[in-house]
Amino acid sequence: MAHEYLKKAKKAKNDEFYTQYIDIQKEVAAYIDYNPDVFKGKTILLPCDDPEWSNFTKFFAQNFELFGIKKLISTSFAIQSKGYATNYEPTEFEKNNPQYDDKKTKTNGKIFTLDHDTNIDGKIDIYDLEWDYLKGDGDFNSDEIKALRDEADIIITNPPFSKFRDFLNWIIESKKQFLIIGNLNAISYKEVFRLIRKNVLWLGPSIVSGDREFEVPADVVDMDKFTGQIRDGKYFQKVVGVRWFTNLDHGRRHQKIPLMTEKDVIKFTTKKPYDKYDNYDAIEVSYVKQIPSDYDDVMGVPISFLDKHNPDQFEILGLSASAGYDPEIVGLEFQGENDARPLINGKVKYARIFIKAIR
Repeated sequence: MAHEYLKKAKKAKNDEFYTQYIDIQKEVAAYIDYNPDVFKGKTILLPCDDPEWSNFTKFFAQNFELFGIKKLISTSFAIQSKGYATNYEPTEFEKNNPQYDDKKTKTNGKIFTLDHDTNIDGKIDIYDLEWDYLKGDGDFNSDEIKALRDEADIIITNPPFSKFRDFLNWIIESKKQFLIIGNLNAISYKEVFRLIRKNVLWLGPSIVSGDREFEVPADVVDMDKFTGQIRDGKYFQKVVGVRWFTNLDHGRRHQKIPLMTEKDVIKFTTKKPYDKYDNYDAIEVSYVKQIPSDYDDVMGVPISFLDKHNPDQFEILGLSASAGYDPEIVGLEFQGENDARPLINGKVKYARIFIKAIR
């Protein structure tokens, strides 16, 4: 049901899913642990976030000095440009500010910046954020936001689910470091998979299975479709299959997957030899733990393999096609004229990533 809610939200272009503070904290902790200076002296851009609601803004503002951040920039998208009806009312914070504009509050995005001690209390934190209206609506494709992108060193956000492809291309075009949330199925997009295959993009360390809860603003909740929970007057919706996508290095990428030999896998788990695909010159490995440590030829593994992938242990060769996946094979040939989906005894298997051990 959570997946259906996400699909309906995407269809309606309702992208109001706010990442919880604890999920941001867990993910960022892994990068700090691997490299304590990962954010030191850097300008961080948080686009696609309403700074008054965004936990990304709160988290990085509160840790501004601890991480040694040079500058924090957070921008929002104008409510009038979102394309769906809401019961929007400006917050008291905005209305009580001298630059409040009754017209701009709906038509213009906002920008929050943090780079110095504005209230002269001896520290730089969330209370030093300064804000103003953007000239435009805050669309990430606008020249105004592109200029902020080009100023930044690292881009971090939960981009609109309905525009994940476009947003990732927008980042890759800038050649910046990034940390963003998306659905695991985005791996099936050929432009995303190519980046993974070339070791330009990989998955973050803190989410490897299950689902995550996102807060959904009360003014966009459709109770006829809502399948989440209400706690303390806030609405939380579970979304399955989410992952962090990044090009920031972390320790898990350098941990080898512990594996058994082919003989032991057959003896203790599969109880039979590996099947070979009808249309690929590779063996089927249904679970990551069943990857044989001593097999030198091509193997087809689930896309969840990427949660544990070590680029020094395995080379990624290609991606098969499957229902809902781009019907394009990248880096691997298959036998057949029409069906690029992996087949065993004529039966279709789930999409597979093809790998080969590095010796």
